[in-house]
Amino acid sequence: MPILVMKFGGTSVADLDRIRNAAEKVRTEVDRGYDVIVIVSAMSGKTNELVGWVNETSPLFDAREYDAVVSSGENVTAGLMALTLQEMDVPARSWQGWQVPLLTTSAHSAARIEDIPRHNIDQKFAEGMKVAVVAGFQGLSPEGRITTLGRGGSDTTAVAFAAAFDAERCDIYTDVNGVYTTDPRITSKARKLDRIAFEEMLELASLGAKVLQTRSVELAMRFKVRLRVLSSFEDSTPNSGTLVCDEEEIMESKVVSGVAYSRDEAKITLVTVEDRPGIAAAIFGPLAEAGVNVDMIVQNISEKDYDDHPGAVTDMTFSCPYDQVARAEKAILDAKSRGQIEFSDLVVDKEVCKISVVGIGMRSHAGVAARMFAALKAENINIKVISTSEIKISVLIDRKYMELAVQALHDEFELEKSS
Repeated sequence: MPILVMKFGGTSVADLDRIRNAAEKVRTEVDRGYDVIVIVSAMSGKTNELVGWVNETSPLFDAREYDAVVSSGENVTAGLMALTLQEMDVPARSWQGWQVPLLTTSAHSAARIEDIPRHNIDQKFAEGMKVAVVAGFQGLSPEGRITTLGRGGSDTTAVAFAAAFDAERCDIYTDVNGVYTTDPRITSKARKLDRIAFEEMLELASLGAKVLQTRSVELAMRFKVRLRVLSSFEDSTPNSGTLVCDEEEIMESKVVSGVAYSRDEAKITLVTVEDRPGIAAAIFGPLAEAGVNVDMIVQNISEKDYDDHPGAVTDMTFSCPYDQVARAEKAILDAKSRGQIEFSDLVVDKEVCKISVVGIGMRSHAGVAARMFAALKAENINIKVISTSEIKISVLIDRKYMELAVQALHDEFELEKSS
């Protein structure tokens, strides 16, 4: 029998009625002739509750016990889903991560998947089981302890199972009916995409689109797992939702496929840094050690300041998540106190956001940047930092212009049109 992987997020299994709704969708696929592996998240809000209990009990908690507690939410959902399917006369059995086993590294709360042996589940399929309901987000360390994969890890679990079992497809059920050209809450012109390439989805996910977890898209692209994003709350057909697939499966791509934004950004500038070999390493090494996720980096042209700063000096600007600013400042100031770097001032701007346009069509079309910058100029929006890749252009702008910029770029590239 062909295998299909179906993943249901927290909102899709938030209560017993929604679990029954999800189970109906699983039964439909069984009736179509599939053996199904269902990956479930914890019921909506449950993981946050469990994390809160851990923090209240032990602020400096043991990571191994944290994983033991936090992973329990998925176990409850898996059992309830299996029971619901059994009540529908669908042969189903629940599986916790250690029972599969889903083998991971020992990095508790941020484990990486190492292997998923097929034997146990394949044997049960051969014996007549039609649905394996697997608790997402969790696995088994080499030491035999429960591990978790980090928030959003159920998406990664689903893609990993689809790769391990050579599934025909991996369907991700969520509270939206696909991937849109931008956030429909910002512009009513946002259009659902029928298909999107892995690379485009990876860029959109990393740039702030929250439909799919970044690690899951990376894994899907690596193993060529076809993903479909669709709604748990709408009737589905084989053509529902958005298919995330290889670029070769898309006949003709628009130059720009989507506009993404990240609201919680900050810009940090080191003023009059000595311009010498190794200065970038001296700055960004301590930031990396402090766990700061640096994104956009700009270094100004060197200049001579003979009065105050003899020799060549430059300004170094970078962006990072808003909630990592304090950590970044401490890392830089500590590096200065140790004599690793010298600068005259540290300027932090917490009122910025990142806006990005993404599209594989950029590879073969010139002038995308010019159109983007002209559209922002027409709205009197100043660009602070620019970053580009082969299929992406990102800018930092004042946060107060975020929605206006998204709308202007969506209109400029006519993303409401399908072709």
